[in-house]
Amino acid sequence: MRASLIQIAVNEDESVEARRLRAASLVRAQAGADLVVLPELWTTGAFAFEDFGTRAEPLRGPTYEAMAKAASDAGVWLHAGSVPERAPDGRLYNTSLVLSPAGDLAAAYRKIHRFGFDRGEAVLMGAGSELVTVRLPETTLGLATCYDLRFPELFRGLVDAGAETLVVPAGWPERRRSHWTLLARARAVENQAYVLACGTAGTHAGVPQAGHSIVVDPWGEVLAEAGADEEILTVDLDPAKPSGTREQFPALKDRVLGLRAPRR
Repeated sequence: MRASLIQIAVNEDESVEARRLRAASLVRAQAGADLVVLPELWTTGAFAFEDFGTRAEPLRGPTYEAMAKAASDAGVWLHAGSVPERAPDGRLYNTSLVLSPAGDLAAAYRKIHRFGFDRGEAVLMGAGSELVTVRLPETTLGLATCYDLRFPELFRGLVDAGAETLVVPAGWPERRRSHWTLLARARAVENQAYVLACGTAGTHAGVPQAGHSIVVDPWGEVLAEAGADEEILTVDLDPAKPSGTREQFPALKDRVLGLRAPRR
C-alpha cells in the first residue's frame, strides 16, 4: 500500500482559495498512491482561532467539493485533513473528511479532544463523541486529530474497532516538536499499528509549525520523516505487518484494564 503525506505550508500571505487550489493540484500529483493525507485545518491554520467562525463551512462545502474532485481525478483514497465545520445547528467542529477514489464521502470525524485549555479551539468548537474507522481495500484506518495524539485511550478504542493504520492530521507547534515524534512512535508501539502523522509547515497566526510529518511502523520504527518545510512523504507499507506484529508479539492479548465490565 502506497501512502503519501502532503505536509502543506500554511502562511497568511496565501488566500484560502489559492491554497485550496494548490492542495487539489498536489493531491492530483499523487496518482498511483493508494492513500493520500493532508494536515489539520490547512485551509485556515490550526492557530488562527479568530478565523474559525468566518471561514467555517458545511460538511459538503467548498473544501469537500475541491478535494472530492481531486481524489476522483487521482483515483486515490484521500484523508483531506480537517476543516472548521459549521453544523446545521450553527455549532463549529474540527472535522476530518475521508473521500473514496470515486470522490464520495466515506467518513467524517469530529475531533474529540479540543486544544486550548479553556481558550481557542477548546471554547470555540464543539467536541466530537464518536470513534471513526474506515475500511480500505488494504487496511482499516483509525481517525484521530492532532491533540488527540496525547490521549492513548482513544487509540485503544480505535484498535478495538479494527484499526490497523492510525491517521493523525495535525497543526502541531514547533516548540513541542519532540512530543510529536515521541507520541507518534508511542501510539504505534502500544497499538502495534502503523501511524501516519501529517502536520503543516509554515506559520499559523504567528505560531511556527513543527512540520516533521512522520510514518511509523508497528514496531515503532520510523519509515520516513519530513523536515520543517513543505514536503511530500511517499512510503510503501505492508498491509499485513500490523496483524503479523500482533501475532509475533501478542501484547494486546495480555490487556487487563478496560476490557472487563465491573462486577455488580
